[in-house]
Amino acid sequence: MKKINKLIIACDGESASGKSTAAKLISKKYGLLLINSGLLYRFASKLILNNKPKNVISYLNSKFKTISYKKISRQNLHSEKISNHVSTLAKDKKVRNIINNFQKKIIKSNKKICVEGRDIASKILSKNPKYDIAFYFKCNINVASYRRWLDLKKRVSLKKVRKSLQNRTFMDKKRKHSPLKKVKGAILIQTDKLSKKDVLLKMSKNIEKII
Repeated sequence: MKKINKLIIACDGESASGKSTAAKLISKKYGLLLINSGLLYRFASKLILNNKPKNVISYLNSKFKTISYKKISRQNLHSEKISNHVSTLAKDKKVRNIINNFQKKIIKSNKKICVEGRDIASKILSKNPKYDIAFYFKCNINVASYRRWLDLKKRVSLKKVRKSLQNRTFMDKKRKHSPLKKVKGAILIQTDKLSKKDVLLKMSKNIEKII
């Protein structure tokens, strides 16, 4: 594999669509820094749920100025309580601005990076810098629900998980600020029809065309 000096990948997709796993695999293969924007929103939700600040924006602004992405990524942020809270939090424009600025600061200092979330190609990496390649992940709701149910160690019912995912995706697509959407030219990855190996292969083939 040829040496890569610059590669910026955008990975967007619905809840439990497999984008996080795919982003990890492709980042490892090409030696990219991986940023999971969903974790940032989950971290923000955890802070609010645990500390109940009077001024949410001021509080989050302060917290995101003093913490590293590495520290956030080490925390356990996948719970049904956080999942239900984060969908509402993600609609807040001021919260999005805080997290966007946090991400952009990291992105601008790295030329080899993979960023995954819900508004990466359409917002975060739409320009300055712009992504080199964008992927959009989808997964059948039954498969997605089952995967998330296993992630949650079966602590909640499969039916409840399915409803939560449906609600999250609906809110992500319909929110006013930076809605989830597939940008023109983004490569569709349908993860319920592909194995992890096949997902990595499809992404790699498309990446090899541009490097």
